[in-house]
Amino acid sequence: MEFPIPVTKMSGAGNDFIIIDHRLRFIPASYQPQFAQLVCRRRFAAGADGLILIEESPDEDFRWQFYNSDGSVAEMCGNGARCAARFAWRHGIAGRSMRFSTIAGVIEAEVIGEQEHVRIGMTDPFGYRDSILIALDGLEREVFFINTGVPHCVIFVDSDQAPVEQWGRFLRFHEAFEPAGTNANFVKILADNELLVRTYERGVEAETMACGTGVVASAIVAALQGIVESPVEVTTTGGEQLSVQFSLNNNTPGSVFLQGPARIIYEGNLSAEALL
Repeated sequence: MEFPIPVTKMSGAGNDFIIIDHRLRFIPASYQPQFAQLVCRRRFAAGADGLILIEESPDEDFRWQFYNSDGSVAEMCGNGARCAARFAWRHGIAGRSMRFSTIAGVIEAEVIGEQEHVRIGMTDPFGYRDSILIALDGLEREVFFINTGVPHCVIFVDSDQAPVEQWGRFLRFHEAFEPAGTNANFVKILADNELLVRTYERGVEAETMACGTGVVASAIVAALQGIVESPVEVTTTGGEQLSVQFSLNNNTPGSVFLQGPARIIYEGNLSAEALL
């Protein structure tokens, strides 16, 4: 690899990412997980929830390689997808409307207006499991599960002060969600079609300021429980709002869209010292 490496830091509702134009593929595939770990370190390097490598695709506008901050691969990331779309449009890799490949499938995206909002079409959720009873702090609680590109469990809470780190870490590795594990979402009902969602993210192994696939999972589970109807406005831990639209046909979710801000924080050059 040659340094410096041009990078863009972006934030999707507080979920932050380092994005690199990797169409020439200069980072060896075997080194990419370690590269992601090093670059995503906060205070020692650029710091982020994940690393996104934008690459050529024979069939779509581009494809991505997505790594969590611990170097693990994620099948999908809603906020990352919105940031990747705006990056691709800004750098002439794709038009305002685009399609790109992820492990979870092909994602359609649109950059809206001249501002920072991006709308993406999600892959259809699957694997819904209703009312799994799990003991948390000695009290049996109802937990729901759905895969919105990555696995998510959803718990409804009465307070915005739920012990997200403690309960999230426990659920992340719970036997009910083996072998892949799960992300954990704690959902408070705010008003008609409005939710507050806090998410413990697998791969980051902590609460993040937002999680796009978690927001989608929470909105759909709430709809399946008869609590909300599409569209749903969701406030995330960082205070940003994301909008989720979807259809429910015979309790089967489809036509899922996620919209919200995808902001450019800075553009710069990564030096070799960031990997020390």
